Amino acid sequence: NTREAIFDALARRETYATSGPRIALRFYAGWDVDEAMINDPSLVQHLETKAVPMGSVLATGQQPDSPEFLVWAIRDPLDAPLQRMQMVKGWIDDAGQAHENVVDIACADGLQVDPTTGRCPDNGASVDLSTCQYSAGSGATELKTLWRDPNYDPNQNAFYYVRVLMNPTCRWSSFDAIRLGREPDPWVPATIQERAWSSPIWAGSQ
Repeated sequence: NTREAIFDALARRETYATSGPRIALRFYAGWDVDEAMINDPSLVQHLETKAVPMGSVLATGQQPDSPEFLVWAIRDPLDAPLQRMQMVKGWIDDAGQAHENVVDIACADGLQVDPTTGRCPDNGASVDLSTCQYSAGSGATELKTLWRDPNYDPNQNAFYYVRVLMNPTCRWSSFDAIRLGREPDPWVPATIQERAWSSPIWAGSQ
């Protein structure tokens, strides 16, 4: 994390953001990612030679199959566990209309994405609003997956970016309510889901 490395990453658009917690996030795409390497200690070196990182343009040419998208997130050790990872895809159709599709791609607690809804089942994570203590028995320290777009079109220009959601935690107003000895404000949500989101990867033949 030198000054030079940070500015080089900004120039490459190889950056991501969080809503506050220090979630770590990696996001790559390519056609030669070896799924057997997903838990290998040299995974990052493999990805650097076989894929492009977030912020990059992936020239698809006429590849008939979807590229592989490797997503890897690690929780902030001082905050709540991770609940799910999502892929956001955007594109413009032949009529010039913009579209966006969001699907869950990895779930905590051994749960599987529902193929009908594209969503993870509820993992039962909760928050005690009297103390703002989040549940300790659910969520993940790390989520990692290799995902392919089931609706990939080699003739379509699209962008993909990742969102990582934590288990629910108290909103700042709920912490204030505890300090002031009041009930949480009914006009705002008592809990929130902190998150991280990546720079996109642009994929297309042009």
